[in-house]
Amino acid sequence: MKLFQRTLPLALCISALVACTADEPTSDVGAGDSPINYAMDPHSFARPEQAVATHLELDIHVDMDAHRIRGTATYDLRRRSGDSIVFDTDGLSVERVTLGDGSEAKFTMGERNFLGSPLTIALPEGADRVTITYSTGADAKALQWLSAAQTADKKHPFLFTQGEAILTRSWIPIQDSPGIRITYDAHVTVPPELMAVMSATNPQELSGDGSYRFHMDKAIPSYLIALAVGDIGFKATGERTGVYAERSVVDTAAWELADTEKMVKAAEALYGPYRWGRYDVIILPPSFPFGGMENPCLTFATPTILAGDRSLTTLVAHELAHSWSGNLVTNATWNDFWLNEGFTVYFEHRITEEVYGKEYNDMTSLLGYQDLLATIAQLDTSDHPEDSALHLDLAGRNPDDGMTDVPYEKGYLMLRLIESKVGRPKFDAFLRGYFEHFAFQSITTDTFKAYITKELLEPEQVDMDLDRWVEQPGLPPDAIIPTSDKFTQVDEQVARWEKGSAAKDLKTDGWGTFQWMHFLRHLPTGQTAKRMDDLDATFRFTASGNSEIVAAWLEQCVKNDYEKAYGKLEEFLTTVGRRKFLVPLYQELIATEKGKAIAKKIYGKARPNYHSVSVRTIDDLLHWTPEMAKTETAPAS
Repeated sequence: MKLFQRTLPLALCISALVACTADEPTSDVGAGDSPINYAMDPHSFARPEQAVATHLELDIHVDMDAHRIRGTATYDLRRRSGDSIVFDTDGLSVERVTLGDGSEAKFTMGERNFLGSPLTIALPEGADRVTITYSTGADAKALQWLSAAQTADKKHPFLFTQGEAILTRSWIPIQDSPGIRITYDAHVTVPPELMAVMSATNPQELSGDGSYRFHMDKAIPSYLIALAVGDIGFKATGERTGVYAERSVVDTAAWELADTEKMVKAAEALYGPYRWGRYDVIILPPSFPFGGMENPCLTFATPTILAGDRSLTTLVAHELAHSWSGNLVTNATWNDFWLNEGFTVYFEHRITEEVYGKEYNDMTSLLGYQDLLATIAQLDTSDHPEDSALHLDLAGRNPDDGMTDVPYEKGYLMLRLIESKVGRPKFDAFLRGYFEHFAFQSITTDTFKAYITKELLEPEQVDMDLDRWVEQPGLPPDAIIPTSDKFTQVDEQVARWEKGSAAKDLKTDGWGTFQWMHFLRHLPTGQTAKRMDDLDATFRFTASGNSEIVAAWLEQCVKNDYEKAYGKLEEFLTTVGRRKFLVPLYQELIATEKGKAIAKKIYGKARPNYHSVSVRTIDDLLHWTPEMAKTETAPAS
């Protein structure tokens, strides 16, 4: 998934808001007496150096009519010092808290801010278990409740969660830091006609009574706890792989993702065994705000990858790669987010090169590089140009602000540079060792720098400025710029078009999705309506079923004020909630006064269909207010 920079208008001092962990990482022992290091996390109220949760037993009922989750979260605790434990919450109603012996526990809910509210529970001597009885609020940011009309099948409502970065606390009271890992069991009840699935062991058929049980025996960070509820079917794509989706979508999705098992085998051949049992994908309704989310055992994915030609399955390779980089070895704080994503983009490219070949990989690498340059250019003129560094300081800000293309693509380019200096065999051996050494741990950027310096850079006498890449903004001059022979051919046709050739005379036979994306991205500005007519009549961009092509075409339509495509633009923006597509389209619209009016009108209709992650981004972009909503077109039902 590609994410874009937003700024959060908060002049807040984080030290006045957050009860953080100790200034220096502290150690504890976990399963197998392995050390656990807790880094200071400015986005969590938890104080794991005093008391930390190690296992969650979740028992909840999902009320699809009331849009509410009710139940209990029971935690096993490990105490180190102090007489209390602190959990993160956001908008939750906590009814009571009990200790392991059934007695009532004293608790307080702190003042709410953009991080939510701290839930502090007093722990008498010897107490090592607490049960929190709670319910979610009406504005739980992780939850998207969809009416039947907002689904593909139009028969039953749907619910999905999205926890990254700090949203799990809005549906579970939890120590919501990526540096704190827990195992979990869950009992979830839903209406009997619906199925529930989670980031754990999963059913493949309806239970009959709406009762489902889940088990995750690997310690994971809280943002990877996920739930989806709907009229869901399942179809296998391999021995360990399969697809969940609404019933009218599941066969199409299974065909589209037929190469998933091949990808798992390719990944294992590179960097060791897949440790999570099954690898399944659930195709969610189109309001899902990301391309995909790497929830263990069950990737959550957007339906916009269903192109009909298997051309957009790089997303599956990316989310699968997270099973090593992100889920197995995790960023300790959101300042270290690049550790999740830079490694994953590198791993993704290695998987797709193995499955689809070098030419395919060259094209996707160059598209990512183009995205990176555009993002750095945006950041250079923003309030936070320093965000084009890999290692960030996001204290006092929403961690989503750091989820730009930089951690993905700049991180990838750094790893690609190191590979070029030591050779692929040695770099592969290093990565295997890295994933093994830090398996089921959360690490900081400093930990990574020390490890790679000791294990690879110094032994191989690598000449590079690691801190220039990691700690400083911008793209270092020694970056390896991706190239693609396929795109060179596309550039030739762009040049012919710019000189006046008709669309039918361009040599485009055999072009795939990535070539068309490159073509559309590089069309010259100032196209007339007649020239846009020629392109669309010849190549049928507006009618394409490929979301990447449609989005790239619609950007050009807005840039060139091609009014014939504005009906498609409205349809696209009111049905697709993937932020990667929304942000550039709205950005192009608001570049003109005419476009601003169109953007506000469309957004007035579309906003109720977007997840809170996308709503926050587009609200900031359009400076949206409740008063504006009253003056725009009434929301779609």
